[in-house]
Amino acid sequence: MDSLIFIGTATAYFYSIVIAFWGDGELYFESAVIILLFIMLGKYLEAVTKGKAGDAIKKLIGLAPKQATVIVSGVEQKVSLDKVKVGDAIKKLIGLAPKQATVIVSGVEQKVSLDKVKVGDTVVVKPGEQIPVDGIVVDGYSGVDEKTITGESLPVEKKKGDGVIGATMNGTGILKIKATRIGKDSLFAHIIKTVEDALGTKAPIQLMADTVSYYFVPTVMALAFIALVVWLIVGQPFSFALSVFVAVLIIACPCALGLATPTAVMVGAGIAAQKGILIKSGKALEIAKTITMVVFDKTGTLTKGEPVVTDVEIIFNASVKTKNKAIQLAASIEKNSEHPLASAIVSYATKQKVELLKVEKFNAVPGGGVVGNIDGKGVIVGTRKLMSDTKIEVDNIEDQIISLENAGKTVMIVACDKTIVALIAVADVVKESSKPAITKLHKMGIKTVIITGDNERVGKAIAKKLGIDKVFAEVLPADKASIIKQLQNGTSDGISSGVAKGLSRGGGGATIVAMVGDGVNDAPAIAQANLGIAMRSGSDIALETGEIVLMRNDVGDVVEAIRLSSHTLKKIKQNLFWAFIYNIVGIPIAAGVLYPLTGLLLNPMIAAGAMAFSSVSVVSNSLLMKRYH
Repeated sequence: MDSLIFIGTATAYFYSIVIAFWGDGELYFESAVIILLFIMLGKYLEAVTKGKAGDAIKKLIGLAPKQATVIVSGVEQKVSLDKVKVGDAIKKLIGLAPKQATVIVSGVEQKVSLDKVKVGDTVVVKPGEQIPVDGIVVDGYSGVDEKTITGESLPVEKKKGDGVIGATMNGTGILKIKATRIGKDSLFAHIIKTVEDALGTKAPIQLMADTVSYYFVPTVMALAFIALVVWLIVGQPFSFALSVFVAVLIIACPCALGLATPTAVMVGAGIAAQKGILIKSGKALEIAKTITMVVFDKTGTLTKGEPVVTDVEIIFNASVKTKNKAIQLAASIEKNSEHPLASAIVSYATKQKVELLKVEKFNAVPGGGVVGNIDGKGVIVGTRKLMSDTKIEVDNIEDQIISLENAGKTVMIVACDKTIVALIAVADVVKESSKPAITKLHKMGIKTVIITGDNERVGKAIAKKLGIDKVFAEVLPADKASIIKQLQNGTSDGISSGVAKGLSRGGGGATIVAMVGDGVNDAPAIAQANLGIAMRSGSDIALETGEIVLMRNDVGDVVEAIRLSSHTLKKIKQNLFWAFIYNIVGIPIAAGVLYPLTGLLLNPMIAAGAMAFSSVSVVSNSLLMKRYH
């Protein structure tokens, strides 16, 4: 664009100098000045509107706290002698008959700049203050407003042991926080960097605009020269032909093409960040619009990832007669295990205020369960296989087990003295947002799939409850990426045996797949998918692999991300359309095609004004995205 403007205005200016001193004809000094004036005005308006386009990003950056109150040790403090306590470290006594002493004290609150805070420091956050660092609450209770990070409007309760995020706002309580991530390692800094990186990347549609712009400038120069020559050939004076030459160069506007995509991406990424959706690239925005299938990991994504006891069934005629007794036996032995299902049973016993018993000869059987002695009796808690291996008959309770598994529950069998006494069913609770999200995806014409390592009955039960189209059960982590690849190709051929349950064969045609997950085992599948979406609560590798991160861990934000990307792409296409149409219409008029019919010839000054307006209009159209809801 600068090349075109320079050639046009320089030609008009130097031609005018030649005419002023050595010739006789029309001068274009005022045209050169007014053209540059319009260009500068256009640049200013463009800068203002582009600045508004980046308002959301600026607001994010402005939220970063600047100071923190840290509890420090080894601080020297002058105190009166009667304040000195036994055990205090005294650096010096002041005066011969001392009235004061310099004491080294611990636990002093000190306000420091954020760059002075170190990992492991204890930070005090008072009511109404910003939380300056990522960390763990070591003392206190409060509600924290996390909407700056997650988009969640309601405060989140925080107590000892809970994690907090820097740049969020403390409520009415006092919190003492142990810093775990600071500076560029904090989640807030990571968000800012990711959004900035997204603005620096180009969507595929932008590459097309860049290619057009690359050839655009020499093409316009050629057209301007051709117009100059043609008008001279048909007998018009040189001043007339020069005016056409300058007008064609000035009205041509590759800047509008260049602004069409980045301004829309800037606004779209900012809106997404405010809604708790972190978009890492312009490419992700464009791909999300084309998604035809969304594949979900089950645990921690569609479900809460926290198993809870749902059923305790006593076996008729067994020696154990009450549910509490069955839970007492199971929890007493499971308290020695680190398995998530064991934690669920122990947690349930604690809530029921069941007293746990002493266990002897405890042993954990990998993949099977646990065994031990309680009050001289052998107690076993585990799977069918463990019961079979220890010669305990399970056929008479098989129907009960299958009934619970068909409801999506994992069943733990409790046996005492070689006799089955109870069944304890544990389930991973489905998130409240999962069902509405699946329904909305289906309304958008997008198919849904579950990939899970759980058994087939559990997978199908969850799928049925949520209305999901396909289930892949008993999937090993290494097979997840393979399944994604096969889904993209529209066929299940080549998938390892035992993992393609629920997938119809054939179909043909490519499928645009998004993978939503949170664990280390999901990372290969997230990378293989056309669009990787990671939950913030997930592993670091999943977060790094995902092109979109859901800060609220809400599956419903998958729908929001797709809708927002669709809206952004619509704006990009509108911008490109108007930029192309403007040049297609404007350049011929500037070249004088209407002059033989109407006598209309475009003044270079008017061409400059029109060019400036085109750039501003493209950016303004992107700003209309702020009305998105």
